Amino acid sequence: MQSSELKDLRIAIVGAGYGGAAAAKALSLLGAQVTAYEQAGTIREVGAGIGLRPATMNRFRQWGIFDAIAKVTSPSEYFEILTATGDPIMKEPWPADGEQTHTHLIHRGDFIEALLGVLPEGMVRLGHRLERVEDKGDTSVLTFAGGTTVEADLVVGADGIKSVVRQQLFSDKGPVFSGEHAYRAVISLDDAHGMVTDDNLRMYIGRGTKIYLLPLRHRGQVSFDITALCPDPTWNPQVTKEDMLRTVEGFDGRLVEITRGLDMADVNIRAVYDIDPVDTWHSDSAVLVGDAAHSMLHHQGQGANSAIEDAGALADALRDAASVKEALALYQATRKPVTDKLQAISRQGWSEDEINEVFPGQKPGSVVPAGE
Repeated sequence: MQSSELKDLRIAIVGAGYGGAAAAKALSLLGAQVTAYEQAGTIREVGAGIGLRPATMNRFRQWGIFDAIAKVTSPSEYFEILTATGDPIMKEPWPADGEQTHTHLIHRGDFIEALLGVLPEGMVRLGHRLERVEDKGDTSVLTFAGGTTVEADLVVGADGIKSVVRQQLFSDKGPVFSGEHAYRAVISLDDAHGMVTDDNLRMYIGRGTKIYLLPLRHRGQVSFDITALCPDPTWNPQVTKEDMLRTVEGFDGRLVEITRGLDMADVNIRAVYDIDPVDTWHSDSAVLVGDAAHSMLHHQGQGANSAIEDAGALADALRDAASVKEALALYQATRKPVTDKLQAISRQGWSEDEINEVFPGQKPGSVVPAGE
Protein backbone atom coordinates (compact mmCIF):
# COMPACT_ATOMS: atom_id res chain seq x y z
CA MET A 1 0.00 0.00 0.00
CA GLN A 2 1.11 3.56 -0.60
CA SER A 3 2.52 5.42 2.40
CA SER A 4 -0.29 7.97 2.09
CA GLU A 5 -2.87 5.18 2.31
CA LEU A 6 -1.14 3.64 5.30
CA LYS A 7 -1.07 6.97 7.13
CA ASP A 8 -4.85 7.24 6.76
CA LEU A 9 -5.41 3.68 7.99
CA ARG A 10 -7.19 3.45 11.35
CA ILE A 11 -6.15 0.26 13.14
CA ALA A 12 -7.71 -0.94 16.38
CA ILE A 13 -5.92 -3.80 18.16
CA VAL A 14 -7.88 -5.84 20.69
CA GLY A 15 -5.46 -6.98 23.38
CA ALA A 16 -2.03 -5.72 24.44
CA GLY A 17 -0.23 -8.96 25.27
CA TYR A 18 2.72 -10.20 23.21
CA GLY A 19 0.86 -10.31 19.90
CA GLY A 20 -1.04 -7.07 20.42
CA ALA A 21 1.97 -5.08 21.62
CA ALA A 22 4.15 -6.44 18.80
CA ALA A 23 1.46 -5.67 16.23
CA ALA A 24 1.13 -2.16 17.63
CA LYS A 25 4.87 -1.60 17.19
CA ALA A 26 5.12 -3.11 13.71
CA LEU A 27 2.00 -1.41 12.34
CA SER A 28 2.83 1.98 13.84
CA LEU A 29 6.17 1.87 12.02
CA LEU A 30 4.17 1.83 8.78
CA GLY A 31 2.75 5.21 9.75
CA ALA A 32 -0.77 3.92 10.44
CA GLN A 33 -3.02 5.32 13.19
CA VAL A 34 -2.77 2.53 15.77
CA THR A 35 -4.56 2.13 19.10
CA ALA A 36 -4.51 -1.02 21.25
CA TYR A 37 -7.38 -1.74 23.65
CA GLU A 38 -6.63 -3.98 26.64
CA GLN A 39 -9.30 -5.28 29.00
CA ALA A 40 -7.04 -5.41 32.06
CA GLY A 41 -6.54 -2.36 34.25
CA THR A 42 -2.84 -3.19 34.48
CA ILE A 43 -0.78 -5.50 32.29
CA ARG A 44 1.12 -8.13 34.22
CA GLU A 45 2.55 -11.45 33.06
CA VAL A 46 3.00 -14.18 35.65
CA GLY A 47 4.34 -17.69 35.47
CA ALA A 48 7.64 -18.48 33.89
CA GLY A 49 10.37 -17.70 31.42
CA ILE A 50 10.25 -18.13 27.66
CA GLY A 51 12.76 -18.28 24.84
CA LEU A 52 12.77 -15.70 22.06
CA ARG A 53 14.01 -17.48 18.94
CA PRO A 54 16.58 -16.04 16.50
CA ALA A 55 13.91 -15.14 13.92
CA THR A 56 11.98 -13.28 16.62
CA MET A 57 15.06 -11.35 17.70
CA ASN A 58 15.68 -10.41 14.08
CA ARG A 59 12.17 -8.93 13.93
CA PHE A 60 13.07 -6.80 16.94
CA ARG A 61 16.25 -5.72 15.17
CA GLN A 62 14.18 -4.76 12.12
CA TRP A 63 11.85 -2.69 14.31
CA GLY A 64 14.76 -0.97 16.07
CA ILE A 65 14.03 -2.48 19.50
CA PHE A 66 16.57 -5.32 19.69
CA ASP A 67 18.63 -3.69 22.47
CA ALA A 68 15.56 -2.87 24.57
CA ILE A 69 14.60 -6.56 24.58
CA ALA A 70 18.07 -8.11 24.68
CA LYS A 71 19.20 -6.22 27.77
CA VAL A 72 16.72 -8.16 29.94
CA THR A 73 17.59 -11.59 28.51
CA SER A 74 20.22 -14.32 28.66
CA PRO A 75 21.46 -15.57 25.26
CA SER A 76 21.24 -19.36 24.96
CA GLU A 77 23.18 -21.61 22.55
CA TYR A 78 21.20 -24.87 22.67
CA PHE A 79 18.48 -26.90 24.33
CA GLU A 80 18.74 -30.39 25.74
CA ILE A 81 16.25 -33.18 26.41
CA LEU A 82 17.05 -35.74 29.08
CA THR A 83 15.39 -38.67 30.82
CA ALA A 84 13.88 -38.21 34.27
CA THR A 85 17.18 -39.21 35.86
CA GLY A 86 19.34 -37.04 33.60
CA ASP A 87 20.49 -39.41 30.86
CA PRO A 88 20.83 -37.56 27.52
CA ILE A 89 18.20 -38.05 24.82
CA MET A 90 19.12 -35.23 22.48
CA LYS A 91 20.99 -31.95 22.32
CA GLU A 92 20.27 -29.44 19.60
CA PRO A 93 21.47 -25.91 18.76
CA TRP A 94 18.70 -23.37 18.35
CA PRO A 95 17.70 -22.95 14.69
CA ALA A 96 19.61 -19.94 13.40
CA ASP A 97 18.08 -17.07 11.44
CA GLY A 98 20.84 -15.48 9.38
CA GLU A 99 23.63 -14.32 11.66
CA GLN A 100 21.36 -14.52 14.70
CA THR A 101 22.09 -17.88 16.36
CA HIS A 102 21.06 -17.38 19.98
CA THR A 103 17.65 -17.83 21.54
CA HIS A 104 17.22 -15.20 24.25
CA LEU A 105 15.73 -16.43 27.52
CA ILE A 106 13.50 -13.89 29.22
CA HIS A 107 10.99 -13.60 32.06
CA ARG A 108 7.47 -13.12 30.73
CA GLY A 109 6.98 -10.03 32.88
CA ASP A 110 10.20 -8.44 31.64
CA PHE A 111 9.21 -9.23 28.05
CA ILE A 112 5.81 -7.56 28.10
CA GLU A 113 7.22 -4.59 30.04
CA ALA A 114 9.96 -4.14 27.43
CA LEU A 115 7.49 -4.44 24.54
CA LEU A 116 5.08 -1.93 26.03
CA GLY A 117 7.99 0.36 26.84
CA VAL A 118 8.82 0.87 23.16
CA LEU A 119 5.28 1.97 22.25
CA PRO A 120 4.33 5.66 22.12
CA GLU A 121 2.55 6.95 25.21
CA GLY A 122 -1.22 6.66 24.89
CA MET A 123 -1.18 3.98 22.18
CA VAL A 124 -2.40 1.35 24.69
CA ARG A 125 -5.70 2.04 26.43
CA LEU A 126 -6.37 -0.08 29.49
CA GLY A 127 -9.71 -1.09 30.97
CA HIS A 128 -11.43 -1.78 27.64
CA ARG A 129 -13.20 -5.15 27.69
CA LEU A 130 -14.60 -6.04 24.28
CA GLU A 131 -18.21 -7.17 24.23
CA ARG A 132 -19.07 -7.09 20.54
CA VAL A 133 -17.41 -6.76 17.16
CA GLU A 134 -19.43 -6.02 14.04
CA ASP A 135 -17.93 -6.50 10.57
CA LYS A 136 -19.38 -3.93 8.17
CA GLY A 137 -17.21 -4.85 5.22
CA ASP A 138 -14.81 -1.97 4.67
CA THR A 139 -14.74 -1.21 8.41
CA SER A 140 -15.43 -3.01 11.68
CA VAL A 141 -16.98 -1.61 14.86
CA LEU A 142 -15.93 -2.55 18.39
CA THR A 143 -18.24 -2.14 21.37
CA PHE A 144 -16.67 -2.25 24.81
CA ALA A 145 -18.19 -2.76 28.24
CA GLY A 146 -19.77 0.52 29.29
CA GLY A 147 -20.91 1.29 25.75
CA THR A 148 -17.80 2.86 24.19
CA THR A 149 -17.62 2.16 20.45
CA VAL A 150 -14.71 2.40 18.04
CA GLU A 151 -14.83 2.12 14.25
CA ALA A 152 -11.66 1.09 12.43
CA ASP A 153 -10.51 0.30 8.92
CA LEU A 154 -8.77 -2.73 10.39
CA VAL A 155 -9.45 -4.59 13.63
CA VAL A 156 -6.64 -6.86 14.82
CA GLY A 157 -7.87 -9.55 17.20
CA ALA A 158 -4.97 -10.20 19.57
CA ASP A 159 -7.23 -11.20 22.45
CA GLY A 160 -5.88 -14.63 23.25
CA ILE A 161 -7.17 -18.18 23.45
CA LYS A 162 -10.67 -17.04 24.49
CA SER A 163 -10.75 -14.40 21.74
CA VAL A 164 -14.03 -12.53 21.39
CA VAL A 165 -13.05 -11.48 17.87
CA ARG A 166 -12.49 -15.10 16.83
CA GLN A 167 -15.68 -16.36 18.45
CA GLN A 168 -17.90 -13.68 16.97
CA LEU A 169 -16.44 -13.45 13.47
CA PHE A 170 -14.53 -16.61 12.57
CA SER A 171 -15.09 -19.68 14.73
CA ASP A 172 -17.29 -20.55 17.69
CA LYS A 173 -15.24 -23.65 18.55
CA GLY A 174 -13.90 -23.40 22.07
CA PRO A 175 -10.47 -24.20 23.54
CA VAL A 176 -9.40 -27.87 23.70
CA PHE A 177 -8.13 -29.41 26.96
CA SER A 178 -4.80 -31.21 26.57
CA GLY A 179 -5.16 -33.57 29.52
CA GLU A 180 -2.28 -31.79 31.25
CA HIS A 181 -1.62 -29.28 34.00
CA ALA A 182 1.29 -26.83 34.10
CA TYR A 183 2.87 -25.78 37.40
CA ARG A 184 5.21 -22.82 36.93
CA ALA A 185 7.43 -20.93 39.33
CA VAL A 186 10.47 -18.67 39.19
CA ILE A 187 13.02 -19.59 41.81
CA SER A 188 16.41 -18.29 42.94
CA LEU A 189 19.53 -19.83 41.41
CA ASP A 190 20.49 -20.70 44.97
CA ASP A 191 17.40 -22.92 45.20
CA ALA A 192 18.21 -24.86 42.01
CA HIS A 193 20.52 -27.34 43.81
CA GLY A 194 23.39 -26.68 41.40
CA MET A 195 21.44 -27.79 38.33
CA VAL A 196 21.86 -24.50 36.43
CA THR A 197 25.41 -23.57 35.48
CA ASP A 198 24.89 -22.10 31.98
CA ASP A 199 22.21 -20.37 29.91
CA ASN A 200 20.74 -23.37 28.11
CA LEU A 201 17.24 -24.83 28.40
CA ARG A 202 16.85 -28.40 29.64
CA MET A 203 13.77 -30.59 29.64
CA TYR A 204 13.52 -33.80 31.65
CA ILE A 205 10.85 -36.32 30.62
CA GLY A 206 9.42 -39.39 32.27
CA ARG A 207 6.11 -41.13 32.96
CA GLY A 208 4.01 -38.44 31.29
CA THR A 209 5.72 -35.59 33.18
CA LYS A 210 8.00 -32.96 31.67
CA ILE A 211 10.17 -30.66 33.80
CA TYR A 212 11.68 -27.57 32.17
CA LEU A 213 14.64 -25.69 33.66
CA LEU A 214 14.98 -22.36 31.87
CA PRO A 215 17.83 -20.22 33.22
CA LEU A 216 17.28 -16.52 33.86
CA ARG A 217 20.79 -15.98 35.13
CA HIS A 218 20.75 -12.30 34.19
CA ARG A 219 18.33 -11.85 37.09
CA GLY A 220 19.75 -14.61 39.33
CA GLN A 221 16.76 -16.88 38.80
CA VAL A 222 15.50 -20.02 37.10
CA SER A 223 12.12 -20.68 35.54
CA PHE A 224 10.92 -24.08 36.81
CA ASP A 225 8.00 -25.67 34.96
CA ILE A 226 6.33 -29.03 35.57
CA THR A 227 3.86 -30.25 32.96
CA ALA A 228 2.01 -33.34 34.12
CA LEU A 229 -0.87 -35.52 32.99
CA CYS A 230 -4.13 -34.77 34.79
CA PRO A 231 -7.77 -35.36 33.78
CA ASP A 232 -9.12 -32.27 35.61
CA PRO A 233 -10.06 -29.65 32.97
CA THR A 234 -10.66 -26.83 35.48
CA TRP A 235 -8.89 -23.73 34.14
CA ASN A 236 -7.42 -22.83 37.55
CA PRO A 237 -7.31 -26.16 39.40
CA GLN A 238 -6.65 -26.61 43.10
CA VAL A 239 -3.38 -28.50 43.52
CA THR A 240 -1.39 -29.34 46.67
CA LYS A 241 2.36 -29.73 47.17
CA GLU A 242 1.75 -33.46 47.61
CA ASP A 243 -0.01 -33.58 44.23
CA MET A 244 3.00 -31.95 42.59
CA LEU A 245 5.48 -34.24 44.32
CA ARG A 246 3.63 -37.28 43.00
CA THR A 247 4.14 -36.04 39.44
CA VAL A 248 7.94 -35.94 39.90
CA GLU A 249 8.42 -39.32 41.58
CA GLY A 250 11.39 -41.10 40.04
CA PHE A 251 13.03 -37.91 38.74
CA ASP A 252 16.54 -36.74 39.62
CA GLY A 253 16.50 -36.16 43.36
CA ARG A 254 17.51 -32.54 42.92
CA LEU A 255 14.39 -31.89 40.83
CA VAL A 256 12.31 -33.50 43.54
CA GLU A 257 13.96 -31.26 46.15
CA ILE A 258 13.30 -28.14 44.03
CA THR A 259 9.64 -29.16 43.90
CA ARG A 260 9.57 -29.84 47.64
CA GLY A 261 11.02 -26.40 48.34
CA LEU A 262 8.48 -24.42 46.28
CA ASP A 263 6.28 -21.88 48.01
CA MET A 264 2.82 -22.79 46.70
CA ALA A 265 1.80 -19.13 46.87
CA ASP A 266 4.35 -18.45 44.11
CA VAL A 267 3.33 -21.34 41.84
CA ASN A 268 1.18 -20.52 38.82
CA ILE A 269 -1.18 -23.47 38.31
CA ARG A 270 -3.13 -23.86 35.06
CA ALA A 271 -4.83 -26.53 33.03
CA VAL A 272 -3.25 -26.58 29.57
CA TYR A 273 -5.43 -25.75 26.57
CA ASP A 274 -4.99 -24.99 22.90
CA ILE A 275 -7.40 -24.62 19.96
CA ASP A 276 -7.92 -26.57 16.77
CA PRO A 277 -6.79 -24.80 13.58
CA VAL A 278 -9.15 -22.01 12.51
CA ASP A 279 -10.10 -22.20 8.83
CA THR A 280 -10.27 -18.46 8.19
CA TRP A 281 -8.38 -15.74 10.07
CA HIS A 282 -9.68 -12.65 8.32
CA SER A 283 -12.50 -10.76 6.65
CA ASP A 284 -11.97 -7.55 4.66
CA SER A 285 -11.53 -5.44 7.79
CA ALA A 286 -10.70 -7.80 10.69
CA VAL A 287 -7.90 -10.27 11.30
CA LEU A 288 -6.56 -12.57 14.02
CA VAL A 289 -3.00 -12.79 15.37
CA GLY A 290 -1.25 -14.82 18.06
CA ASP A 291 -3.22 -17.11 20.35
CA ALA A 292 -6.49 -15.75 18.99
CA ALA A 293 -5.59 -17.30 15.64
CA HIS A 294 -3.63 -20.40 16.63
CA SER A 295 -3.20 -20.96 20.36
CA MET A 296 -0.84 -23.92 20.77
CA LEU A 297 0.50 -26.06 23.57
CA HIS A 298 3.77 -24.89 25.10
CA HIS A 299 5.84 -28.02 24.41
CA GLN A 300 7.67 -26.37 21.48
CA GLY A 301 7.95 -22.97 23.17
CA GLN A 302 6.47 -21.30 20.11
CA GLY A 303 3.42 -19.37 21.33
CA ALA A 304 5.02 -15.96 21.92
CA ASN A 305 7.40 -16.37 18.99
CA SER A 306 4.51 -17.12 16.64
CA ALA A 307 2.65 -14.03 17.84
CA ILE A 308 5.69 -11.84 17.07
CA GLU A 309 6.07 -13.45 13.66
CA ASP A 310 2.38 -12.81 12.98
CA ALA A 311 2.82 -9.13 13.78
CA GLY A 312 5.77 -8.87 11.43
CA ALA A 313 4.05 -10.75 8.63
CA LEU A 314 0.92 -8.61 8.94
CA ALA A 315 2.96 -5.41 8.69
CA ASP A 316 4.89 -6.82 5.72
CA ALA A 317 1.67 -7.71 3.94
CA LEU A 318 0.11 -4.29 4.48
CA ARG A 319 3.25 -2.66 3.11
CA ASP A 320 3.51 -4.96 0.07
CA ALA A 321 -0.12 -5.52 -1.00
CA ALA A 322 -2.30 -3.10 -2.94
CA SER A 323 -5.15 -3.01 -0.40
CA VAL A 324 -6.12 -4.09 3.10
CA LYS A 325 -8.20 -6.92 1.65
CA GLU A 326 -5.26 -8.27 -0.37
CA ALA A 327 -2.89 -7.79 2.55
CA LEU A 328 -5.00 -9.87 4.91
CA ALA A 329 -5.22 -12.70 2.37
CA LEU A 330 -1.44 -12.56 1.89
CA TYR A 331 -0.86 -12.56 5.65
CA GLN A 332 -2.99 -15.68 6.17
CA ALA A 333 -1.38 -17.45 3.20
CA THR A 334 2.05 -16.70 4.68
CA ARG A 335 1.45 -17.60 8.30
CA LYS A 336 -1.34 -20.20 8.53
CA PRO A 337 0.57 -23.14 6.98
CA VAL A 338 3.38 -22.52 9.46
CA THR A 339 1.17 -22.28 12.53
CA ASP A 340 -1.02 -25.24 11.50
CA LYS A 341 2.14 -27.35 11.52
CA LEU A 342 3.35 -25.87 14.81
CA GLN A 343 0.00 -26.53 16.47
CA ALA A 344 0.20 -30.17 15.41
CA ILE A 345 3.82 -30.62 16.50
CA SER A 346 3.12 -28.88 19.81
CA ARG A 347 0.55 -31.54 20.60
CA GLN A 348 3.35 -34.11 20.60
CA GLY A 349 3.92 -35.57 24.04
CA TRP A 350 7.74 -35.73 23.75
CA SER A 351 8.14 -39.44 24.27
CA GLU A 352 11.45 -40.71 22.88
CA ASP A 353 9.66 -42.01 19.75
CA GLU A 354 7.98 -38.63 19.27
CA ILE A 355 11.30 -36.82 19.65
CA ASN A 356 12.66 -38.96 16.82
CA GLU A 357 9.62 -38.04 14.73
CA VAL A 358 10.16 -34.30 15.27
CA PHE A 359 13.96 -34.58 14.86
CA PRO A 360 14.26 -37.51 12.41
CA GLY A 361 17.50 -39.43 12.14
CA GLN A 362 18.99 -38.13 15.36
CA LYS A 363 20.09 -40.78 17.80
CA PRO A 364 19.66 -39.94 21.50
CA GLY A 365 22.46 -37.77 22.76
CA SER A 366 24.22 -37.71 19.39
CA VAL A 367 23.74 -34.08 18.41
CA VAL A 368 26.22 -31.66 19.93
CA PRO A 369 26.56 -28.05 18.77
CA ALA A 370 29.76 -27.03 17.02
CA GLY A 371 32.42 -26.02 19.49
CA GLU A 372 31.22 -28.33 22.23
